[in-house]
Amino acid sequence: MPATFIGVRHHSPACARLVGETIAALRPAYVLVEGPADMNDRIGELLLGHDLPIAVFSSYRDEHRHAGSWAPFCEYSPEWVALREGHAAGAEVRFIDLPAWHEALAGRENRYSDADERYAEAIARLCGTFSVDNVDSLWDHLFEIEPTGDGSGIEARLTAYFDLLRGESEASEGDRAREEYMARWVRAAVREAGERPVVVVTGGFHRPALVRLAGEGPEGDGDGLPPAGAERDGSDAWPVAPVLPEGAVGGSYLVPYSFRRLDAFDGYQSGMPSPEYYQRLWDSGPERAAEGLVEAVVGRLRERRQRASTADLIAARASAAGLAAVRGHRHPGRTDILDGLAAALVQDALDEPLPWATRGRLRPGTHPVVVEMVAALSGERVGRLHKATPLPPLVHDVAAEIEREGLAAGGAVALSLTNPDGLRRSRMLHRLRVLAIPGFARRHGPATGIDPVLDEQWTVSEHEHRLPALIEAGAYGATLEAAAAAMIAERIAGAGGRVGVLAEALFDAALCGTTRLSEQVLRDLGRGIAAAQDLGEVGRLLGVLLALWRHDRLLGTAGSAALGVVIAAAHDRVLWLAEGARGASAPADPGRIGAVVALRDAARHAGAELGLDRDAALATMGRVAAGRDGPPDLRGGAFGFGWALGAQGDPLRAVRGAGGPVALGDWLAGLFAVAREEVLHAQGVLDLLDELVCGFGAEDFLIALPALRQAFAYFPPRERETIAEHVLARRGVAGSGRALLRAPAVDAGVLARAAALEERVDAALARQGLVS
Repeated sequence: MPATFIGVRHHSPACARLVGETIAALRPAYVLVEGPADMNDRIGELLLGHDLPIAVFSSYRDEHRHAGSWAPFCEYSPEWVALREGHAAGAEVRFIDLPAWHEALAGRENRYSDADERYAEAIARLCGTFSVDNVDSLWDHLFEIEPTGDGSGIEARLTAYFDLLRGESEASEGDRAREEYMARWVRAAVREAGERPVVVVTGGFHRPALVRLAGEGPEGDGDGLPPAGAERDGSDAWPVAPVLPEGAVGGSYLVPYSFRRLDAFDGYQSGMPSPEYYQRLWDSGPERAAEGLVEAVVGRLRERRQRASTADLIAARASAAGLAAVRGHRHPGRTDILDGLAAALVQDALDEPLPWATRGRLRPGTHPVVVEMVAALSGERVGRLHKATPLPPLVHDVAAEIEREGLAAGGAVALSLTNPDGLRRSRMLHRLRVLAIPGFARRHGPATGIDPVLDEQWTVSEHEHRLPALIEAGAYGATLEAAAAAMIAERIAGAGGRVGVLAEALFDAALCGTTRLSEQVLRDLGRGIAAAQDLGEVGRLLGVLLALWRHDRLLGTAGSAALGVVIAAAHDRVLWLAEGARGASAPADPGRIGAVVALRDAARHAGAELGLDRDAALATMGRVAAGRDGPPDLRGGAFGFGWALGAQGDPLRAVRGAGGPVALGDWLAGLFAVAREEVLHAQGVLDLLDELVCGFGAEDFLIALPALRQAFAYFPPRERETIAEHVLARRGVAGSGRALLRAPAVDAGVLARAAALEERVDAALARQGLVS
């Protein structure tokens, strides 16, 4: 007997009813369901008696790829009904699709994401024909809100619908591999069943191809190209589920899911929005679903103190009923309800289109009443796993850690990082934070490894999503420490040249007590730093890492060999970026200057221990200092680098060659930041600076003043006082220089502009012969 193929839209109550009715009528020997074949030995776990929604979460990790995928089920999911009703009918129930980790599903976070984008042209034509906004409204019009009210003819209409869509689009290479694999299951089941029926439940997009492929022999179905990782069993009977490639790790576990995560308005890829509406449609039919949801929306608005009167409720119902009649619906459908509510409740002009007229997440600026309407149709249902459900080792490890540290009761937690017990608990909490486990929030603590902050404040609380988050995090490791380290390694591997991401990941590693980084992580760090293009960002990273390496006894990173490797890579990248910097007229940049300061500190304090090439650094910075097309602050900092490390050079000649009033202040900013001590104690440098500044005319001084003020700000107050005393002494004035440092009654800029104006007036008078 040939198989009965039911093409479905995932999470469609209409399709779920058809699946249940078909299985009940046929009493098949086999029910084959689109789902991960590597879960076939564990289908019993799905039937334990969970509170839906739940999902199969699958993870995969190898040296080159890491992925996570969900296959969600709610009560009205056709796949769930196929499992439940097939089991109740005594059928053998099997998943027949490739595992979620397989290359054919690469990039797909949700196994049941519809392929609407691939048949957009056909959908657009159908939407135009039936005068609806999008595929969701089209689907409701054709299938969920029955034109005849009795469900007759739905199977034929579904077949025609999916045949039309598939006829307009090409399957991807991944979909072809999946369909060939599923077809092998169908052929094997048909042979094994003999005269008994076989029911096949898959996404409607795959149905036309499966009907064709399942009827072909083994010679013509592409079986010569087995799926990646598949083990061939030497027969043409049941296919063998692909196994993980060597060196890869992965697994599948059931997780509690929620209607919020299932909703297309919240970013879910299934294409079926408003799960609370479809749950009510499944439970009680379209008429009662419409009545109940209008009341639910109005009740939600009232709870949130939004205007929603009894008159509004009556008007919304009347409007929804009128729209349903105009659109040919026996009872109001989802968009009829939403449009009726919007007409009754939204009196303001809308900045964004109504979300059910488009697709995807709610947009910023959506009217608050509309947001609450969408939330009411989304629902707040959260699934719960049966107590006998197997859980990954991480869940048990975290439960034991929380109990051991006395945090099971929750509440406010104060920790002293100087205390071994406090540091241990801090690391545990940071590992949970890094894994994004809800219910663990830090309120206060150090922002870098060198902050003078020695305590932390946390809030620990129960959270409904803690268990699913822990199950999903179990993909990273069996213990909390291993999972957090793997998560940080993943962030580093995906950072590319974003140095800020690398810095945050490394600081999180310190907070988590993960100071020993694997060779692969070190290689990823090296690649990330080598790809960085922002000199200031790399310099900041180098400065923070160097401080952690030198001083951090608190978090245990002082002297870390792993940090030493990263410091060396950042040191070399700063040199490379500095030599390539261009912009002779670029203003001083604190980030760029800070990079040279960090380079100096690395050479001074870590050069010998980490094997940094001092001679190469001096040579590079010497070329930067001598160049004429680099930014002035970088050239000044480069000269200061050599001077601070004792390289030979004439500072007086360098200052004279720094440039005129446009560039001098910026050049000095780099010099003062890197070689402040050397400037203060060098013979003749301050005298030369005094001569240069005093030699400026009023206009030139006005040009140079802002950059000069910024440059001298690199000296702390006591050293600025020393400079002021030197300036006074050169003019024969004894005493303290504090008077020069007091803020004048009039801003120096105002005085400089006044002097420049007087100079221009005097020049104009002289040109006209009006000066005696």
